[in-house]
Amino acid sequence: MNVEMVMNELEALGKERTKKIYISNGAHEPVFGVATGAMKPIAKKIKINQILAEELYATGNYDAMYFAGIIADPKAMTESDFDRWMDSAYFYMLSDYVVAVTLAEADIAQEVADKWIASGEELRMSAGWSCYCWLLGNRKDVEFSESKISHMLDMVKNTIHDSPERTKSSMNNFLYTVGISYIPLHEKAVETAKEVGPVEMKRDKKKSSFLNAYDSILKEVDKGRLGFKRKYVRC
Repeated sequence: MNVEMVMNELEALGKERTKKIYISNGAHEPVFGVATGAMKPIAKKIKINQILAEELYATGNYDAMYFAGIIADPKAMTESDFDRWMDSAYFYMLSDYVVAVTLAEADIAQEVADKWIASGEELRMSAGWSCYCWLLGNRKDVEFSESKISHMLDMVKNTIHDSPERTKSSMNNFLYTVGISYIPLHEKAVETAKEVGPVEMKRDKKKSSFLNAYDSILKEVDKGRLGFKRKYVRC
């Protein structure tokens, strides 16, 4: 399949209602409004195709960019490839659910995510923290440095309330993910989340929402989900 064929198939799957939801979350034209589950049959036909993924991502169409993440070959991508993708990720559904997810399957995931976290740019920081969430929720605990993750928990505690809005959300999710999926620091994550307390996320023309990693961790522990790891990062 080539770009034109994939774009035609995606356009045919677009729904106005889904498109409105994406736009309300920050997507802008061009966007078809394809439900992610509806992309699976096309992905099965194509499997992994990095060249096609690059061409689709470059269209700037939200659905095509999302689909590019599904068929990309993360291990074939360099740091500059991920940076280029990040440069085009104009809102959090691209930065956190396409670029960060794709990066999480690459061998260079942690070193790239570390640079993004240190960048001072809202969506890059958000993608960096999100990447760690995908990593911690999938890879074995031994693949991480306990002292490094501990230092990251301290960083969240000290900076989350003053961070940009989307970064706050990803940092809060990091607290939650360490608390559930990274057993060595479960207790420290619970303590940190308790100290952090509710995190206010301000949103344009909408009421603020409040995130609370402490409550979320306790709920999951009650359900017996401590130590949860997902089998796959990408759908």
